[in-house]
Amino acid sequence: MSTDPGSTDPSVPDDDRNGLVQAVEQVVDRVDERVGATEDKNQILPDNTRMVRWAALLFLVCAAILLPWIVIAAVILPSHQLSENYDVAWAGYDVGLFIGLVSTAVLTLRRSARLPIAAAATGALLAADAWFDVLTSPGGWDLAEAVAMSVLAELPLAGVCVWLAFHSQEVVEQRLLLLSGQRRGSRRGRRG
Repeated sequence: MSTDPGSTDPSVPDDDRNGLVQAVEQVVDRVDERVGATEDKNQILPDNTRMVRWAALLFLVCAAILLPWIVIAAVILPSHQLSENYDVAWAGYDVGLFIGLVSTAVLTLRRSARLPIAAAATGALLAADAWFDVLTSPGGWDLAEAVAMSVLAELPLAGVCVWLAFHSQEVVEQRLLLLSGQRRGSRRGRRG
């Protein structure tokens, strides 16, 4: 008997499974059917583990919970709030952004397979930085400076990061396909 709670092992009787687990599995199966997850070209992990399917469902549930919270936060939060740690919050955020920029640069120079991750994260940090710089500026010259930085630096650089993330991911996939073809070809050559 399998100890994996997400196992689809036919030797595990259905009555041993929790009703909630069965319901979630049915929802995941329906989502898989609708998005065509059973096609080989859409599979990222070849072993088709239940963990991947559960993670997708978890993120969808979190997104659904976030929607009403966005409305509640927009209605009940004050439009003006003083913070004791405003300087530390922004300095910490900028440290994270610095790490993202350096990581993206280094991974680009190394042509690393991890570049899509760093570029996507850095792009998101840049876009969020532009958003909060504009919305938290007090107005006047500070607002003009924040808008200029957003339009001239942060958002274009975020766009470059998004392009890098998608382009480098395509390159990684093409290299994997080439390598898998070469390995199959070299195995055939040794056998023949």
